[in-house]
Amino acid sequence: MREVTVFRDPDHRAIGDTIFVESLSRMRAPYGLNILDNCLTCPMREEQLFCNLPLAAMQRLNEIKSTAVYPKSAMLFIEGQQPRGVFVLCTGKAKLSTSSVEGRTVITKISEAGDVLGLSATISNRPYEVTAEMIEPGQANFITRDALLHFMREYGEVALRVAEQLSRNYHSAYEGIRTLGLTNSPSERFAKLLLGWSNAPGNHDPLQVKLTLTHEEIAEIIGTTRETVSRLFSQFKRKQIVQLRGAALIIRNKAALEKMVKP
Repeated sequence: MREVTVFRDPDHRAIGDTIFVESLSRMRAPYGLNILDNCLTCPMREEQLFCNLPLAAMQRLNEIKSTAVYPKSAMLFIEGQQPRGVFVLCTGKAKLSTSSVEGRTVITKISEAGDVLGLSATISNRPYEVTAEMIEPGQANFITRDALLHFMREYGEVALRVAEQLSRNYHSAYEGIRTLGLTNSPSERFAKLLLGWSNAPGNHDPLQVKLTLTHEEIAEIIGTTRETVSRLFSQFKRKQIVQLRGAALIIRNKAALEKMVKP
């Protein structure tokens, strides 16, 4: 008999409904999600940090993780909070953000399925550097700090992958700082963001992007205002660079975007 926690209220960060079932892999949870309970049989396994590990490590991972389903706007952890462990995002998306004392917010990353959230803080035992908030319903598997450290000591492959992931996180943070610090034009930062989305792994059509963020959230990614983002959308549509079709953003002139981005 297995269990999964379903968080029904975004404000409930530590409690939820616990459901006991024989086979969660066949169960449909709230929010229209299929619960992915067994890492060994997960149909979404890819080359991610805790996906496609050796069989013994995968079996151990199944034993140390706990599964929870979260609604949109649920907080996984908050900036400044002492690290309890990591969250392995199985489905859905989460935004990672940091805020100043004046209330200004910058989104540092939009995390997708396979990402491990809170890794550097958990390893270093320092407060979470960012806030992780679900931007659409999804499932995350939680691993406590003690269990993760023991897991790394037990399996060298896991420790190596964690080191590689921390290195990628550093590179990503560097690129983000470089974009915000050295790119003066909001239009260039916006073009670079659109190109990054179109070239993202797993995006099957490089000329079409599913738009799940608000103008305010896009502004928090590229370091500008919501009004500027709305103006940039209007300009890009008027110049026939992009087209909005419902929740889909169609890139009509990718070459024009590439010209706007300085090497």
